[in-house]
Amino acid sequence: MKVTICGAGRTGHLNAVLFKQRPGITVAVLTGAVAVVDWWRSGDGVWRAQTPDGHVLSGRPDYVGTDPSEALINTDMVIVTQPANARPALLHNLARHLPRDWRVYVGAIPGFCGFNWLAAKSFSGMDNVVIWGMKDVPHTAFDLVPGERVRMGGAKAQLFAALHRRGTAASRAELQAMLSHLYDAPVTLLQDYLEITLTPGNALMHPAVLYALIGPGAPWENKPFDRPFCWWSDCPRAGAELLEACDAENQAIRHAAESRLRIDLSSVKPLRQELIEAYGSQIEDNRTMYTLLRTNRAYAGIHAPLVPNPDGPGLVIDRASRAFHEDIAFGQALLVELAARLEVATPTITKTYNWALNYHGGFTADAPACLPANWPEEA
Repeated sequence: MKVTICGAGRTGHLNAVLFKQRPGITVAVLTGAVAVVDWWRSGDGVWRAQTPDGHVLSGRPDYVGTDPSEALINTDMVIVTQPANARPALLHNLARHLPRDWRVYVGAIPGFCGFNWLAAKSFSGMDNVVIWGMKDVPHTAFDLVPGERVRMGGAKAQLFAALHRRGTAASRAELQAMLSHLYDAPVTLLQDYLEITLTPGNALMHPAVLYALIGPGAPWENKPFDRPFCWWSDCPRAGAELLEACDAENQAIRHAAESRLRIDLSSVKPLRQELIEAYGSQIEDNRTMYTLLRTNRAYAGIHAPLVPNPDGPGLVIDRASRAFHEDIAFGQALLVELAARLEVATPTITKTYNWALNYHGGFTADAPACLPANWPEEA
């Protein structure tokens, strides 16, 4: 089986190494990072990943390059790990080069931000393309040295994937078999892709913490940080409380969608329950959202996006971060629009979203282009 990974960031790098541990897997990596390509070509080409217990896994991708026509030759599966804001252009480019003579499974890890709708537009008329997504990353990853090494964080105890509604029973069975060959954790296929779209994740988590750190009345409002800061092990209590309020509103969206579309979205669980089930014993204290976030070993060491303060000493939030360009401009924007179309009140999500738009200064509150114009009538 040939797998083409789109993106050589933390998730792409880690998955490339993990897949090369499997028998019979050919791995191609499509990236826009020319330096990573040059390093692969000029050196030994071996990529490494340090596991949580200190072991080092290594593997050499069979191809690393910038040319989709080469990366996609004879591919069976494409995994998009690039951020949501990079996906429209990427999928448009992939559509020109994907094989047409057999089924190709094109998915995203993670599959949030309306990937199913976006991919369906990009691959319109390409019936051999099976669109899928995974609910979350199989492992956290951090401390990436591009094209060389990355550190593996906590692993999910179980993996969940879903197909776009145009998928068939045969493609469901084949996807499950393919993913089960690639990953150790058991893989469950969900019934509806909306179960992935509404699963609480970064689109809820990062905006809530940002607001609690630098929003109105927050400790670092108009004030630089004096040291690096971890998203979760340093998460303030106000951030955890704000996150719980956003999560409750996301559950309201879920219930409205269930009623309107007559589907079962019971797999979309409250965030705290999701995290407990995903990380289990890696969480030392799961009594509250606050204690859970701060004691989850799988989250330890994951830094908030800080850059040197251009106006003086200290550090400030990086406006170029994925927390803005993916989680807010795509993920949170989609939740706001879904709620509006379902006529669900989301005051906390909307408050943090509108603040983030104003704080960043480069986004507008437009409806996400991926969402079908007449959704939920066209699901």
